[in-house]
Amino acid sequence: MMPLLDAYGRPIDIRALKQEQAAPTSAGVRRHDAMHPAAGLTPGRLARLLRDSIEGDPEQYLALAEDIEERDQHYASVLGTRKMQVSGLEITVDAAGDDAAAVKHADLIREVIDRDAFQGELRDVLDALGKGFSATEILWDTSEGQWRPRELKWRDPRWFIFDRIDGETLKLREGGEGVPLKPFGWIVHHAKAKSGLPIRGGLARGAAWAFMFKAYTVKDWAIFCEAYGQPLRLGKFDPGASERDKEVLLEAVTSIGVDYAAIIPQAMTVEFVEAKISGNHELYEKRADWLDRQISKLVLGQTATTDAIAGGHAVGKTHDKVREDIEAADAQQLAATLNRDLARPLVDLNFGKQKLYPRIRIRRPIDLDTFMGHVDKFVRLGGRVGVSVVRDKIGLPDPGADDELLGTPAKAADPGKDKKPAQAGKHEAFSTVGGNEGADTIDDAVDEALSDWEPLIAPLTAGLADRLAEATSIEEAREVLAERFADMDVTAIADLLARASFAARLAGETDQPLAD
Repeated sequence: MMPLLDAYGRPIDIRALKQEQAAPTSAGVRRHDAMHPAAGLTPGRLARLLRDSIEGDPEQYLALAEDIEERDQHYASVLGTRKMQVSGLEITVDAAGDDAAAVKHADLIREVIDRDAFQGELRDVLDALGKGFSATEILWDTSEGQWRPRELKWRDPRWFIFDRIDGETLKLREGGEGVPLKPFGWIVHHAKAKSGLPIRGGLARGAAWAFMFKAYTVKDWAIFCEAYGQPLRLGKFDPGASERDKEVLLEAVTSIGVDYAAIIPQAMTVEFVEAKISGNHELYEKRADWLDRQISKLVLGQTATTDAIAGGHAVGKTHDKVREDIEAADAQQLAATLNRDLARPLVDLNFGKQKLYPRIRIRRPIDLDTFMGHVDKFVRLGGRVGVSVVRDKIGLPDPGADDELLGTPAKAADPGKDKKPAQAGKHEAFSTVGGNEGADTIDDAVDEALSDWEPLIAPLTAGLADRLAEATSIEEAREVLAERFADMDVTAIADLLARASFAARLAGETDQPLAD
């Protein structure tokens, strides 16, 4: 038996797969310590933090990415929307072939993705959208002699570093250089918002600058509101007031702003002077909104679904298209990762190495009516379609040996009807997928009408070819035809067509064969 290798050609250690590789520790580097680099963030500190992440120490940057999701409500909303949009798409599995083994392999993948927890696990995998990568450990269950994922466990991205040479190979943080991840034990997803190193591909990198500038804006806005949002409380005292009287008055006007209650001597007064705001106090709100719109563009590719802006229907349709493009790209990247790190290990560990593997596809649900209409037309034109392909597309499992099967009822044959071979072949060529072979009741009506037409037009056609051959011009030919039509009795033909139309209508309404 050939040894199992992963997608990168590394041998599989079965014993290592039965143990957790990245379980948290209380004394090591894998702790859930609270790190909040967003507190007191400055432009210089942010630039240094981003530079360190590229040079081999991404821990502070990854902690900042988590901080931004927690502190910026707008970024958390649009990023969550993008994650849920992809994780909520339809997931299908295409078998590698129509043989029983290929179908069995695909059914195993379907069993895993049909678990209740799978959609939540997908959102954890999509944590890579913000940070550039995610590492999800596969905790295998082998209790019944089969390999099944017991859990797809999200691991804190701060516990990982990248290889210092290529900058792309992910390693578990332990010691200076890190430990390679065990093959068949991890789902490592790189969500590339841009080309380059994985650590530079996350959305948080672009959002960090907008987050910092917005934090400054909101802080200045709060100071402005505190200074000008309340009227000035002005206390007045008589010239002969003692220092103690002045202290009492100051305490009183101060308490009015906090407790809305105070007492002062009768000889003293307190006046409220309305605040006169100089400058444009809307500047802070406009700047914060502008920064939010940049975040929307970064994460969703548009602002129409998050901000009320002018532009009408056309702008909305354009933005919807951009968002669908991003959705499709995210889905393709996620499906590629799952095929490599989940589908292939499942099949190899349970059935051994294969030449072809089932493929997970993530996309919006297809319109079944449109799809089956295309299949119907394709088959009518002589195309051939595998039954398993159609079942996979419409989400129907293969029927069991004892299942009662649905089908189109067979139409009883009419032994007394003598159908012409040419006509029968014509109608049977357009039979629908899964339908009755041969003609239906409407076809019968056509056949019956055609069987009696020759005697009715015999007076028109008798000797007509010779008369037309003798004509020396188009005008003479027209005169010959006009003479024949003038002498022809069309009553019989009209009656035949009327009876055929009426009978065909009844046959179509009742789905019953025509009476002889």
